[in-house]
Amino acid sequence: MENPIEQYWEIRLEELRIQLEKNNFEVFVTQNASEAGKLVIDKILPESGAKSVSYGGSMTMKTAGLHDALLASNDIELLRPDEPNISPEEKLERRRQGLLVDFYITGTNAVTEAGHLVNLDMIGNRVSAITFGPKQVVILIGRNKIVPDLDSAMYRIKEYASPVNAMRLDCKTPCVKTSHCEDCKSPGRICNSWTITEKSFPKGRIKVVLINEELGF
Repeated sequence: MENPIEQYWEIRLEELRIQLEKNNFEVFVTQNASEAGKLVIDKILPESGAKSVSYGGSMTMKTAGLHDALLASNDIELLRPDEPNISPEEKLERRRQGLLVDFYITGTNAVTEAGHLVNLDMIGNRVSAITFGPKQVVILIGRNKIVPDLDSAMYRIKEYASPVNAMRLDCKTPCVKTSHCEDCKSPGRICNSWTITEKSFPKGRIKVVLINEELGF
């Protein structure tokens, strides 16, 4: 067989698409980050009719070119929670206001083979937006985020995604030094609020873009 790795991932992503659709998510499968970004900008966002957009922290979103594309757009009102040179108070307020936009873009920390999204947040704005608030949500998911079950999802997040993100953000937490979750009491702890999204409600409110590449943390 030629390209067995590609065949493997095509099968895995198709199986996951079926499970997610059973859970009322609207699902798209793309082959790379560029294709995923183009899909959101050219199809999903225009068809949503959204006038206002915000986003949560997502390296996958940036790799897909969505951050730059949104900044360049004149057709939407973009609420930027990460705009440079604004005060911490303004950043927090923009995160709050981001829960009221028409369209919210983010990633996920893990997705199970049963089609459940698992996330762990510091402030809670990202998991809140996934759960309720924005009229529509798009979640970009690289194939490396797929795990067998909830226990595997939580292990992945605690022992990999959270320490790596803490390192990326230059947090003053023990995991930055040890690379393991120490269940710390640090003021800079980024692991505070868990969510497990078993189904999209209403049906199709959450749109999932599966990407056949390893992306994000």
